[in-house]
Amino acid sequence: MAQQPSPPTRRSQLILGIVMGLVIGLVISLFTGFWLWLAAGAAVGLATGAIIKPPAR
Repeated sequence: MAQQPSPPTRRSQLILGIVMGLVIGLVISLFTGFWLWLAAGAAVGLATGAIIKPPAR
């Protein structure tokens, strides 16, 4: 079984996912004029940050 990432690594993954989602949501909302894409992007980023695996060392 794979070893779990440390809490600081896990936290950085979640933060990176949220930031990526916010940026993507912001770009889509600017193109479409629909501001809720920002919240949807944050939700997708949070989910992505929660499921990504840490880089192998």
